[in-house]
Amino acid sequence: MRIDDEPAFVLHARVWRESSLLVEVLGASHGRIGLLARGVQGPKRHVLRAALQPLQYIRLDAVQRGELAQLRAAEALDAAPQLAGEATLAAFYVNELVLRLAPRGDPQPDLFAAYARTRARLGAGEPLGWSLRRFEHELLDALGFGFDCAVDGDGVAIDPAARYRIDPEHGPRRLLSDRGHGDRSDAATGRALLALAAEDDPSSSPKLDADDLAGLRRALRPVLKHHLGGRGLKSWDLLGELGRLAPRG
Repeated sequence: MRIDDEPAFVLHARVWRESSLLVEVLGASHGRIGLLARGVQGPKRHVLRAALQPLQYIRLDAVQRGELAQLRAAEALDAAPQLAGEATLAAFYVNELVLRLAPRGDPQPDLFAAYARTRARLGAGEPLGWSLRRFEHELLDALGFGFDCAVDGDGVAIDPAARYRIDPEHGPRRLLSDRGHGDRSDAATGRALLALAAEDDPSSSPKLDADDLAGLRRALRPVLKHHLGGRGLKSWDLLGELGRLAPRG
């Protein structure tokens, strides 16, 4: 099968043998694609090698042969965001999530669009914790694992003053009181869920604070881990307290 003029984002690249790369991309029409890029390590292939770096937006031609497609050509369509520090870790996390959860060869136009929006947010320096929570929610929706953040699992409207745990199969479950529920650290506030449902921007809204964002991160983590098959991500250890970042203007 030929893949021609496919817009794609590079998720990961690693050296294979002496002069080649194994590359994973998220394509607009073909979903996640594994590519074998031969002969890209020579001094005259700098432009192609640069186009195959993570976060780069490219257009590619390839021929699908078995599990991997043979890359025929690739060109950068823009300049990849220049990230540093925590933003670099956030991008690594986003890419790892897509690599682990999106199957190869399954078109994912909604995920492609969500990735493009998140890449733009990271490049624009938007609040990292909020950008990641939005992407997690959009990714789950795109892959068919999503849930409504405006109502709980029983169809009752979310109460902004209440706290909720998120069941991977049934959505938010309200915690009725502080008594008898033990540790509530993995519970999100209702106002955080409603902000996620409305995609409010906490950098310009007083609705959410650092505790709201941290609770939302902890509430989404078990949902993601469930769909990851119980095995965590390397980037979770690297990210550390990133989800606790307070909204910034």
